Amino acid sequence: MDETASILSHISLGTNDLARAVAFYDAVMPTLGARRISEHPDAIAYGRAFPDVWVQTPIDGRPATLGNGTHFGFIATSREMVHAFWDAAIAAGATPDGAPGPRPQYGAPYYGCFVRDPDGHKIEAIFWDMSLA
Repeated sequence: MDETASILSHISLGTNDLARAVAFYDAVMPTLGARRISEHPDAIAYGRAFPDVWVQTPIDGRPATLGNGTHFGFIATSREMVHAFWDAAIAAGATPDGAPGPRPQYGAPYYGCFVRDPDGHKIEAIFWDMSLA
């Protein structure tokens, strides 16, 4: 097995309105260099090379709900990419939850932003500027 920088295989974000969620992620994921990787009737997967992020209706048929204290951070490769993510997310209907900027409480290299997607999931774009470490 090849070693990768991440220990995660993928995440799944539940939605009660797949069309709305897909429209949102279709607008936002390209800012991170991601695209649709896989499509199924009740799920769409995004990634750069692999299906890292699934947007789907819950497999058990019950309504999607949010996890209190849960959020998902997406890797950006520049501060500009963080801003592009923010702009696309807000334009696509996200609720602001922390504008782009440094977060010194997380370390000098940390630069990110937080939004709530249309289903209320807290998502983030983060750039680690290691020149500031």
